[in-house]
Amino acid sequence: MRGRRAAILCTLVGAFSTAQILLPAFASGASDPAALPEKPGEPGPRTSSVRTGELETKGGLTLRLTTDLGAVRITQIDSGSKPVVRYTVHVETDARGATATHLLNSYIFKARSTAGGVEISGTLPQRAARASNAQVWVQFEIAVPHNYNVEVSTDAGDITTGDIGGTAFLRTQGGYIVAGHIGWPGVREGAHGRPVARLETEGGHIKVLDVTGDLTAFTAGGHINAGNISGDASLHSGGGHIRASQITGRADLETGGGNITVGQAGSFVSVHTGGGQIDFGEVHGSVRAQTGGGGIHVMHVSGPMEMESNGGSICLTDASGALQAATSGGSITAWINPSAPVTRGPVRLDGASQLSSGTGDIIVYLPRNLAVTLDVTVLNGNEHQIEADSGLHLNLQGQANGSGPVHAMAALNGGGAPLKLRTSGGKIRLKYVDAEVALRASLLHEQADRLNKRLAEAGLATVDFRPDMGPAIGNPPDQLQTDSQRNQDQQNNDTDWLESWLNDLERVFRGNISEDPDSFLKRLTYRPPPAYPALAQRAGVHGFVVLQVKVTKEGHVEVQRIVQGEPVLANAAIDAVKRWQGKPAWAKGKPVEVISTVKFDFQLR
Repeated sequence: MRGRRAAILCTLVGAFSTAQILLPAFASGASDPAALPEKPGEPGPRTSSVRTGELETKGGLTLRLTTDLGAVRITQIDSGSKPVVRYTVHVETDARGATATHLLNSYIFKARSTAGGVEISGTLPQRAARASNAQVWVQFEIAVPHNYNVEVSTDAGDITTGDIGGTAFLRTQGGYIVAGHIGWPGVREGAHGRPVARLETEGGHIKVLDVTGDLTAFTAGGHINAGNISGDASLHSGGGHIRASQITGRADLETGGGNITVGQAGSFVSVHTGGGQIDFGEVHGSVRAQTGGGGIHVMHVSGPMEMESNGGSICLTDASGALQAATSGGSITAWINPSAPVTRGPVRLDGASQLSSGTGDIIVYLPRNLAVTLDVTVLNGNEHQIEADSGLHLNLQGQANGSGPVHAMAALNGGGAPLKLRTSGGKIRLKYVDAEVALRASLLHEQADRLNKRLAEAGLATVDFRPDMGPAIGNPPDQLQTDSQRNQDQQNNDTDWLESWLNDLERVFRGNISEDPDSFLKRLTYRPPPAYPALAQRAGVHGFVVLQVKVTKEGHVEVQRIVQGEPVLANAAIDAVKRWQGKPAWAKGKPVEVISTVKFDFQLR
């Protein structure tokens, strides 16, 4: 696909440069067919004609362009210029002689001003195309006023635009769509209930930087990449990835099999993918998410959540509303109200919640002042498969040694809304949120980095997440950076002293110290990568694996547990880590074990 686009772009660049040479001789109307010089690597000369013109109009009206063939590029006229629509249409063929002349003269082009704006159309009669047995290329270059609405429909060709001040309806049956900023403050009200931007293609990718208002985008198989959407978003792909930096309104996102990535959302979010991974940053509303096989990873959601995976892992680092999560084979890791203040009395769930896994483990971190009724069940296991902090006082009933159902109950802080945990054969662990502060901070940091990396790869704006969601997330304001530089020496001294004190405290109580992932990787002296399991490749299984690991005093690297990841991929990562070597930390002349997390990205090529 990239090679094809590069070839198209090279062809268009050659066409544009030739059109510019011919333009001074034909100020308006149609030019006579002219043979182009032979181009390197091409079988022979091509013949082209150029049609140019300018139509007076008024601001706020609409360009309507319809063509059965051709790529379209829309730009804006210079600010302050009189409101006109300028057009250049370049038609080119590889036919020769009289056949080329007849074919180019057969091309029907119309441009006219109307009460609603400007209408432009281009058509190549099928009879002329069949008779010539030649190829034809068409390129539209149109400049419109900055507050113009744009409607473009082409049966074959790419559509690219700069910024569009009004609404935009862009449709192509086979090309890609690339747009800049669409809309302006107030255009949403003038859209009369219609989306400010509506983008449709039957096969190509779609990219739009920003939309001031609602966005509707559909592609039969390509990716959809959107920047900041200050309204509702309905994004549907037959199988490609969907990425969005920010969606202020409601979001309806669906793909037949790609990944879905959203940095920030301000309202209700509904997402579905046939098999890809789902990643959210911050959602200030409710979430309904479903994937046919990938994992679901969410940093923060303030409203109710319903999540379902057909085998992937689910990881929630900040869930403050009612929660329903289910996976047939993956693990579930969830922090419930991790930022709840401990000095304001009990905190409560908004409603009944349940986490269910077929064979995977369930790990839940709870604040100490959460008022909730715990209902924990392992359908086929023993009492050793339910582990809980001693302060939770679980009432455990079940098999001590044999295999069967195991059940536990507890009413924390007087009880409250039920929190049910169910697994068929995995383990269930219950801990307080302050037991794994470093682990949560590491996961938040990694999730933020992963989200912003995916957005940046798509050419979209990255997201600054809330400072209280973990260390080193987001970019501090310039003024804070200036103050930091101004007092760098003092801060370094304070940081070194505080970090040393914390490490000593952690070493005394735990026998080891925690380290952020970046620093931990520098500690490793031998780190062979994992092999992608052949079975996983054939089955199309892909995604991220996160392991909690430890460098021992002897320099070996051990896996403590799987934080997230598909089992078949996690096993491959574990096999690789077992071969790693590293350097332990040193404190008071003695080696100290170091704990951190490492992330692996298994992606199909």
